[in-house]
Amino acid sequence: VQLVESGGGLVQPGGSLRLSCLAYGFTFSSYGMTWYRQAPGKERELVAAISSNAASTRYADSVKDRFTISRDNAKNMVFLQMDSLKLEDTAVYYCHTHGPYGVDYWGKGTLVTVSS
Repeated sequence: VQLVESGGGLVQPGGSLRLSCLAYGFTFSSYGMTWYRQAPGKERELVAAISSNAASTRYADSVKDRFTISRDNAKNMVFLQMDSLKLEDTAVYYCHTHGPYGVDYWGKGTLVTVSS
């Protein structure tokens, strides 16, 4: 199993970024996917989650109405559209799944920096 994030970068407050995560090595369409983030000096926190068939999603209160999680099961990809970015959204963003055999899998992360 491998999860590879991309799309991070430097953006001004109020701007947008779209993160992508490409999954390898498991039946992607059978598993829910989540995005976590970890800001400097803080614990890792769940940002958004999506069910295997995209029928349900959930978000942290801090990103609700600004971030949108989606997935493309044909391409083995999950996305995080981030709009109206704030300084406090600065963090390393990780793709995650509670995958085959009940194991947690993580990507290496992609850095999002919101700064003026």
